[in-house]
Amino acid sequence: MIRCHLARLMGERKMRISDVMRESGLSRTTITLLYKETALKVDLEALDKLCELFDCELNQLLERIPN
Repeated sequence: MIRCHLARLMGERKMRISDVMRESGLSRTTITLLYKETALKVDLEALDKLCELFDCELNQLLERIPN
């Protein structure tokens, strides 16, 4: 299972979905799906933009948890 830590990263910086939309240029749908961990697939460009916005590495945004 893949866990997305977007909600935690946003909480640490007191950011809302609208803040992430404005600063990253990503759609509300993309951010919401990652925030709620309901995304089935993610564009690599979207991941890159989020890593840039939060100044983090991919492994701080996504984590694989063995079943």
